[in-house]
Amino acid sequence: QVQLVESGGGLMQAGGSLRLSCVASGSAFSNYRMGWFRQAPGKEREFVAAITRSGVYTYYEDSVKGRFTISRDNAKNTGYLQMNSLKPEDTAVYYCAAARGAVHDTSVRAYDYWGQGTQVTVSS
Repeated sequence: QVQLVESGGGLMQAGGSLRLSCVASGSAFSNYRMGWFRQAPGKEREFVAAITRSGVYTYYEDSVKGRFTISRDNAKNTGYLQMNSLKPEDTAVYYCAAARGAVHDTSVRAYDYWGQGTQVTVSS
């Protein structure tokens, strides 16, 4: 089992940057695929980005490609989401998640463990 704690959210103007962090504890972080999801008010939780256990492969939702970068440091049990060129539509609660399965899957149900979320607000 793994526990996840996100940090790094906040209020930012459009065009700015934020870096979210996700610290894992309780189990070897390198055993899990990691993903970032977000949920805006009144909307479903949606996939943002994912990274394989080794960090070699990454996946992105179309609207964030070229702006967001997912990475991980298994030695530090930490994952990251670097968000550049932020837009008001990026406003949401951002969650990191860990999955035991090896196959990439963008669905919420594919992930087994979740953090508590961190709020990102982008003003225009």
